[in-house]
Amino acid sequence: MNEKHGFARAHTNIALLKYWGKINSDLILPANDSISLTLDKFYTDTEVTFSDEYTSNLFYLNHQLIDVKKMHRINRVLEAVKSEFGYQGFAKIESENHVPTAAGLASSASGMAALAGAAVSALGSHTDLTNLSRLARLGSGSASRSVFGGIVHWHRGYDHQSSFAEQIVSEDQIDLNMVTIVIDRRQKKVKSTLGMQHTASTSPFYPAWVEATNQAIPEMISAVQNNDFTKIGELAEHSAAMMHATTLSSKPAFTYFAPETIQAVKLVEQLRESGIECYYTIDAGPNVKVLCQSKNITRVKRFFASYFDQDQLVVAKPGSGIKFTKN
Repeated sequence: MNEKHGFARAHTNIALLKYWGKINSDLILPANDSISLTLDKFYTDTEVTFSDEYTSNLFYLNHQLIDVKKMHRINRVLEAVKSEFGYQGFAKIESENHVPTAAGLASSASGMAALAGAAVSALGSHTDLTNLSRLARLGSGSASRSVFGGIVHWHRGYDHQSSFAEQIVSEDQIDLNMVTIVIDRRQKKVKSTLGMQHTASTSPFYPAWVEATNQAIPEMISAVQNNDFTKIGELAEHSAAMMHATTLSSKPAFTYFAPETIQAVKLVEQLRESGIECYYTIDAGPNVKVLCQSKNITRVKRFFASYFDQDQLVVAKPGSGIKFTKN
């Protein structure tokens, strides 16, 4: 049996300036640039085995075989990788997700980045990270950012070659931490892809969202490079508010918020007013992420523990880029 094995671990990321909407759904080209923080706490381990004896691709997520009908994005990444290496066979993918799946914590980002990395590794080369970012993007837009650690900038581009992510600063060059308030671990009712499509086509605010986000990119890059926590936090909070405004202004309107989401947002504002600087950000889900500096992590977590259960609070620090070994 001729088998080729590859492994990769990729961490999830949280967008500080959000990605919300595509101009090309086949290539997953975003309408705007985005900037994210890679997280150490949430990650996906994936092993890919190519074999000339397989007759189709098989995908096991957390030891459960996934229906072939749900493998469209996975197959798209595998086909792109195989095309680059001139390989014709099929693969078995075994993935363990250490992220609450589809709950607004970007499990697809770490999952697709790990898949692309493991597939490339299996076929004999750790391709340059810029190209790996492009390949991961074909599975999930935010996966392009999970290839890198620290703070990452995803260039929207205009074709496959020009849409990729790159690191702004590494994980040890930024004092930016995150306390996640897990409101709901269940899969969200409106998936991100559908939510993006709906808001882009029906929200009158959507063009303004795209323009404002692209204008904020150089401001955020400057803030990150200067380790300006206040500016980073203000820009991130505004980006989240703008993104969710597009869902509320779509037709028909919808929201990812739960009642506890609003409660958490108000508590962030209350804590900040008390003198402990922190800011919120929220992706496509009800869970609230609180950005803070290292000196305030303990106080922030203790404050929210008065309102939420301990198992709802998860502390994450800046995470590393993709790894190709199990140790």
